Amino acid sequence: MNVEEFYMKRCLDLAYLGIGNTAPNPMVGSIIVNDKDTIIGEGYHQKYGHNHAEVNAINSISNKNELSLSTLYVSLEPCSHTGKTPPCVDLIIKHKIPKVVIGCKDPFSEVNGRGIKALKKAGVIVKVGIFENECLEINKRFFTFHNKKRPYIILKWAQTRDLFIDKIRNEKSKGINWITSTNTQKLTHKWRAEEDAILTGKNTIVFDNPSLTTRAFSGKNPARYVIDPYLEINQSHNIFKDDFPISIFNFKKNSKQGKVNLVKINKGTEIEDICDYLHTCKIQSIIIEGGGFTINQFIEKSLWDEARVLTGNKYYINGIEAPKLKTKPTLSTGFGEDQLTIYLKK
Repeated sequence: MNVEEFYMKRCLDLAYLGIGNTAPNPMVGSIIVNDKDTIIGEGYHQKYGHNHAEVNAINSISNKNELSLSTLYVSLEPCSHTGKTPPCVDLIIKHKIPKVVIGCKDPFSEVNGRGIKALKKAGVIVKVGIFENECLEINKRFFTFHNKKRPYIILKWAQTRDLFIDKIRNEKSKGINWITSTNTQKLTHKWRAEEDAILTGKNTIVFDNPSLTTRAFSGKNPARYVIDPYLEINQSHNIFKDDFPISIFNFKKNSKQGKVNLVKINKGTEIEDICDYLHTCKIQSIIIEGGGFTINQFIEKSLWDEARVLTGNKYYINGIEAPKLKTKPTLSTGFGEDQLTIYLKK
C-alpha cells in the first residue's frame, strides 16, 4: 500500500461511519494532508442534509492558511451543484487547496465529472482512481440507484443444515420457527438499520407475525413494505400495532389512511412495479426478508444484487425448501454456532 492508498483507506474508514444515515446521498470520507505529510483535518458525511465530507474536513482545521499548502483526499468526486448544501468544489477553490485526490467519479447526473472539470479549470491538480474499486464498493447502493434506476436489493434468509427455511405451516402453527441463534438474530437487526427499507410477503406476516423493526439493535427502523396482493392481512398483526408507517403492495387499489399506505401494482409485473415505486420514493437499498415465494420471485426476475444466507445448527427433515442461487458464494464464514454465506451477483 503506497501513501496515497493509505490516505484513501482512511477516507473509506471515515465514510463508513455514515452508514444508514446518508441516503439518498452517498457515504463519503475526506482528509486533508499538509506539505509535511501530516493529516491535519478529517470529516465525513454524517447525515443527509448536513455538511458533506469535504466541508467537515475543511471546517476541522482552525488555521485555514494551511489549506493552500495541503492536499485534500476524498473517496468520491466533490459535488459541483447546489442541493441541500452548497457545492463542495466552490469551497475547495475558495481556500486555494492546490491538489485533490479522488477515489472514484460520481455517477449522479448533477455531478458525473463536472466536479473534476471545475477543479481542473480553477488550476487544481486532480488525481482520480485511488482505491477505486473499494470506493465504488462502499457506495454500491448509491451507484445501483442511479445507474440501474432501482434500489440495491439484498436477499436474506435463514436455512437449516438440510436446506429448509421453514416447517410446513397451517393456521394452528403460527409463530416464528427460529433457525439461528440469538446473537445472529441481533446481527440481522443491525442489517435492517443499515438499509433504507425492508420488504416481506403476506405469508411471513401471517405465520411469523414480525414487527420488521430494529428492536434488537440500537439503530433507525427501515421503511417497511409488505406484498399482500389481495389485502388479506388483518389489523391484528404486529406491523399495525406500532406508530411506524407501513406500505402494502397489492393488486386492488391505492389509498392512504393514517400510517398505512396501499400501493397498487400489476399482476405479472409486480416485482418490476415494486422496484420502480421504490425508486420514485428514493429508496436506495432494501433487504428482502420474505419467505421462499417472495425471495424466489426476485431471483426469477434476476432482480437482486446480494444475498445473505444464514445456516443454523438445526435439521427439519421436511419443510419449505430454501431458495437456490446459481451464483457461487463470495464469502462463507462462521458466526457463532451459525454459518454466514454471502453471494454477490456478477
